[in-house]
Amino acid sequence: MNAEELRSKTPDQLRDALVSLKKEAFNLRFQQATNQLENTARVRKVRRDAARVKTILNQKAAEAAAN
Repeated sequence: MNAEELRSKTPDQLRDALVSLKKEAFNLRFQQATNQLENTARVRKVRRDAARVKTILNQKAAEAAAN
């Protein structure tokens, strides 16, 4: 998921993506706690993707407030 893909989405789509990323992050943390996590790099990727979505949402909100 890159920033260009995210910028083309609507705020509602971004919020849905954020919810799914947070659910995935929870599941990954749960797997890590029970020593069932196979791909440890996925945790970092999901966290960064969630942060990227939040950043784009904030940028869109700032644009809307400026207009």
